[in-house]
Amino acid sequence: MRTLGIDPGTAIMGWGIVEEDGQGGLRPVGYGVLTTAKELPLAQRLQILHRGLVALIEQYQPETAGIEELFFSKNVTTALAVGHARGVALLALADGKVTVQEYRPMAIKQAVAGYGHADKKQMQEMVRLTLGLDSIPKPDDAADALAIAICHAYTGPIMARYGE
Repeated sequence: MRTLGIDPGTAIMGWGIVEEDGQGGLRPVGYGVLTTAKELPLAQRLQILHRGLVALIEQYQPETAGIEELFFSKNVTTALAVGHARGVALLALADGKVTVQEYRPMAIKQAVAGYGHADKKQMQEMVRLTLGLDSIPKPDDAADALAIAICHAYTGPIMARYGE
């Protein structure tokens, strides 16, 4: 099964795609970021993100996706921007008929590193090891998206079995 992970953001949206390797593991299919210029109006930035995600979905044909859930943030402006980006991502996934599951940051860390309070370096190294990569994926947003894809590939089938 091919799984897309999305780390939402208005300026930088990370994406990562993994696939089951047939031997109980995962292999990376692709990863990267979609970026928008800060000086563009919000509507145009969201349009760029939407078009980019639609193109990725058409190119890679993921069957399922995981996306980071919006968590409480002290910075309301940042939380709103991430909320806009999440909405665009959810719309692109729905239009592409890709099933989606949302994950809290702590759940992603638990699934990937085995510890819900793992730091960024621990997470990046676990992504590298899990996918058999020579180096940690760059930029950080792409590594985060791969972590979300790994989390969903591991936990999505279990959650579906129990109707969550």
